[in-house]
Amino acid sequence: MHTPFSRQLLSPRMAVAFLMGFSCGVPLLLTSSVLQAWMSERQVDLSVIGLYSLVGLPYTLKFIWAPIFDRFTLPLFGRRRGWLLVLQLLLILALAALGLTDPGQTPWLVALAAFFVTFFSASQDIVVDAYRREDLSDNQLGLGSSLYVNGYRVGMLLAGSGGLILADHMAFAQVYLLMAASLLVGLLTTLLCREPALNEGIPRTFTEAVWEPFVEYFNRESALVLLLFILLFKIGDQMASTLTMPFYLDLGFSKTEIGTVAKLFGFWSVVAGGLIGGAILLRIGILRSLWIFGILQAVSTLGFSVLALLGDSLIGLVTVIMLEQLTGGMGTSAYVAYMASLTNKRFTATQYALLSSCMGIPRVIIAAPAGWVAEGTGWSLFFVGCTLAAVPGLLLLPRVSAQYRRDAQ
Repeated sequence: MHTPFSRQLLSPRMAVAFLMGFSCGVPLLLTSSVLQAWMSERQVDLSVIGLYSLVGLPYTLKFIWAPIFDRFTLPLFGRRRGWLLVLQLLLILALAALGLTDPGQTPWLVALAAFFVTFFSASQDIVVDAYRREDLSDNQLGLGSSLYVNGYRVGMLLAGSGGLILADHMAFAQVYLLMAASLLVGLLTTLLCREPALNEGIPRTFTEAVWEPFVEYFNRESALVLLLFILLFKIGDQMASTLTMPFYLDLGFSKTEIGTVAKLFGFWSVVAGGLIGGAILLRIGILRSLWIFGILQAVSTLGFSVLALLGDSLIGLVTVIMLEQLTGGMGTSAYVAYMASLTNKRFTATQYALLSSCMGIPRVIIAAPAGWVAEGTGWSLFFVGCTLAAVPGLLLLPRVSAQYRRDAQ
């Protein structure tokens, strides 16, 4: 007998997924766009501001130190909650310290504080991802993952848009202290939530924690196919998103129009997409959701080609952004749930960190040539190409589905 959706949505486990997502989303923009705004206000050289993007490296390289969280358990609060409490406390302190620096006077001290923020933030992401995988059953992963992603976006909205709005009315130092205080939400959640059951055991040595996650994964049947699927499933979506801003501006939309539509319609569409995706996942499971959402995701990309032909149409812009964000949110909920389902619970932190790092590789690789391709083909054909780029990932789904069913036996 199925538990009603409303009851699952309002369950403590789902609340924990959402609140932990919020806690993970807040720090991200505080070391990128908000920090850049603060440095610009303090008249820091653009060359120095550009170098600050390097402080974000821990988000890309987090799989390197993830084995620490699989191997070692702190004395209090359990394997996952113990680490979370320590990391969340350190993150709050690092964020407060960043707020107390002065980009105009001591830019390198700002860089050091920002690096500590990203390091503790990336470490929190590792442990939260592991916690979610171990706390939720396979059929709950879809809804839990979508709520986590939505919480993450709310955290980013608070820190990004909220932080910049607040900075018009108070000093940036006060903004950073307020954002550090908002992370108490995550700390309180960690104190009140339960520790996931430890049924699979833990690595007995640090060498085992570092080496075994990779050996265990790559010894699986179709391991490379599954990894290729992770790389390709959202590549068309990512190709399209890399150039949407210059595309909108080229069509003649004003920055105000783009910003208003993206904030009013785009944000809420992606949140709705995550919730709808989570609800559907509960009903039909991960595999069928990957098929349906993958196709919808690809088809919605064609909307950009239609908009390229329509030109400066505000209704067209609203429709395209809503459809793309709605289907993107649905696709992400299934994608994140599938990645989590691939991890072995002995090595959740390391394997999930590795897979999520792979997820970001296409975005980096395709960003460079995408502009050149768009210049050569024109916008309409470029977005048709983005739609076709989704096909290889969909063609791998029969192999992925067969392996998923074998692993579930």
